[in-house]
Amino acid sequence: MTKLSVNINKIATLRNARGGNLPDVLQVAQDIERFGADGITVHPRPDERHIRYRDVYDLKPVVKTEFNIEGYPSKDFLKMVLEVKPQQCTLVPDPPDAITSSTGWDTIQHQSQLREVISALHQAGIRVSIFLNPEVRLVEAAKTAGADRIELYTGPYAEEYTKARTQPQNLQLFNDYKNTAKEAAAIGLGINAGHDLNLENLRFFKLHIEHLAEVSIGHALIADALYYGLENTIQLYKRQLQD
Repeated sequence: MTKLSVNINKIATLRNARGGNLPDVLQVAQDIERFGADGITVHPRPDERHIRYRDVYDLKPVVKTEFNIEGYPSKDFLKMVLEVKPQQCTLVPDPPDAITSSTGWDTIQHQSQLREVISALHQAGIRVSIFLNPEVRLVEAAKTAGADRIELYTGPYAEEYTKARTQPQNLQLFNDYKNTAKEAAAIGLGINAGHDLNLENLRFFKLHIEHLAEVSIGHALIADALYYGLENTIQLYKRQLQD
């Protein structure tokens, strides 16, 4: 079954809005694991408007499933990742002021940078995933750079799914996702996915993207938890990922 990694950035956003430590990010991470999630994802940004760098260090001994740290490989980010040594690091080409991730890497243009970063992460025993748009031409370069996995950027899929609820299987865009995943699997890259996946569009994506190892979901899952409760929501998402 495809694994569910829960991004807890929004929990930290809520905490930071009021100050103090409510909700407690560390406790929520432990509860999310207890409720059945397969991993915890964080995406610290330079302004620390949600997850703080200190949170990342504090989460390391707490997370007992898979710890995935994602972000732009700045000097400070890499220093933190190499010290924390999560199971996975997902490289995302975000500018410092980005509200949220909006595109994947051009693995051809940034080949040299990615190769250097990935080599350093591998030396620390960290699995590396590259955030990637659904473009077949970028897959081989991701492999050449040394990536272990790609994470398909699913923002455009989620947007188009909402526009074409009746027959999303006919979308040319979705063929791009299928073809990119097929190429990745053929050359030995693992396949992750994330961004704007939710209870409405997740099942279709899961059923039509072969070899999907992991999805990372935060915003929609935490929003759903306001209505359904955190434990129930995690189980609802896990149900969408069953084979």
